Amino acid sequence: MTARRALWTWVAVCVAGAALVLLAAGRDWFTVTYGPRKVAVSAAELVPALGPAAWAALAAVVAVLATRGVWRRIVGAVMTLCGAGALAWAWQGSRAGAALEVAARQIPLAEPGALHSAPAAAWPLVAGAGGLLLACAGVVAAVRGAGWPGMSDRYERRGSAPAAAGAASTGGAPSERALWDAIDLGADPTVGPEDTAAPERTARPENGER
Repeated sequence: MTARRALWTWVAVCVAGAALVLLAAGRDWFTVTYGPRKVAVSAAELVPALGPAAWAALAAVVAVLATRGVWRRIVGAVMTLCGAGALAWAWQGSRAGAALEVAARQIPLAEPGALHSAPAAAWPLVAGAGGLLLACAGVVAAVRGAGWPGMSDRYERRGSAPAAAGAASTGGAPSERALWDAIDLGADPTVGPEDTAAPERTARPENGER
């Protein structure tokens, strides 16, 4: 696998992990019953920092694409912390006791023993899976990210196009890519120095003519 393909595979894994966390962060994780009354307890009430952690991880993905070297390792470490935090908060929010505490604040007159909680779905597991993906992706970026290409590589390659155009104008043998780069810059790689000097020679009067 090439470095560029490894980079974009890593980006896809990060986006998938963040999407799982954000999906779970917007759902109800428990349903607490108090007699005939039912109270839905959402992830935002149980673990309000879960969604911001996923958004911070997505911002770290952009930062990895925009940085290189040691800065990319630092951003990878930050993403690891975001993923580990999401994983820890998913475990914390999966406890039934936490849901009962949130529901007790909404039903202040209810007796503690009269409240019963039931998981609404497996959203804590979904959030934990997303956090695990983000944590692993952060470790990979911190360890191997320095060898991945950056966004500036494209502009550096385009910056070498004038040199290729100059090589074409001096009669060198540029590659096909160098010819296309010269055309993109508005230069004509087929025009040599003798072609540009031809109009000057024809415009100069011959000896003896007035």
